[in-house]
Amino acid sequence: MLKKIGRLDTEAISELDHIMHEIFELFDDRKLKEVEEKLITLSKTPNYFVREYIGKHLVGYHDLSLVDPIAQRMMDHKIYGVRATGLFYFYEKYGTQTDKIVELITRYFESVPWEVEGLINEMWKRDPELMKRTMIQWVKSDNERQRALAFHGMEAVSENDPGYIMDFISYAIDDDSVDVQKKITHILTQVARVNPIIAFPYIREWLIEGEDKRIKTIWVSMKKLTNIVVQKNRRDRYNEFVILTTQTIEDWMNDENDYVRHMGERLGKILDIGPLSESSKRAHSHNGNI
Repeated sequence: MLKKIGRLDTEAISELDHIMHEIFELFDDRKLKEVEEKLITLSKTPNYFVREYIGKHLVGYHDLSLVDPIAQRMMDHKIYGVRATGLFYFYEKYGTQTDKIVELITRYFESVPWEVEGLINEMWKRDPELMKRTMIQWVKSDNERQRALAFHGMEAVSENDPGYIMDFISYAIDDDSVDVQKKITHILTQVARVNPIIAFPYIREWLIEGEDKRIKTIWVSMKKLTNIVVQKNRRDRYNEFVILTTQTIEDWMNDENDYVRHMGERLGKILDIGPLSESSKRAHSHNGNI
């Protein structure tokens, strides 16, 4: 009896290998109805790892023309676990054909959401350029869940291509979806921690227009970042992130734009700093602002 939850141990893998051998023998005998019934029964398990093992190992059969129709029907089955198993089969079958995998997850992101999230993570690692193009389309979708999923796994490029992510956020900064706003806050915080000199000019531009939703989203993100500065300042006040964030907040506190200045003042209270003196302003102007 295969366990219902948890990763597969040696005993479980051995049992699954035996089951897959039986299924392959049924394929050899062209008992396709029995194959489908057996696969559906196995796939009803709540165990993610069992579904993944079955789906991916189906690709090991020598004649995939027999497997494809069954796997396709599984993709459209009413039971979630059966659909998930079918998804793993096609993912494994497509292998390095990343364009086909993207088409697959685009079609089934709603019906198999948890597994699609995992595949999105994998795809960001395997073909980041394709994912950059694809996720720009996703974030413009009319489907709220698709827009939120567009941010999933983007951490993979947050360090080496922060400009892409900041431009990407620009498409969604005023999104009405709470889930999308949460995603923005998460990725924005990550990018600003690693590349504050890239992130903060974008954030200031977003603030200038004074839209309520974006101000709220930016406040949540900047509050997190400022609290990190407070913590780091106790250990390493010369940390680049600490220096740039503190300077940015001081600059914002004296910004000509009301929305930017108000944000700076709120953040300045967390850092326990007041407005800059005129001499400080001149010094900042001389040294150059972010």
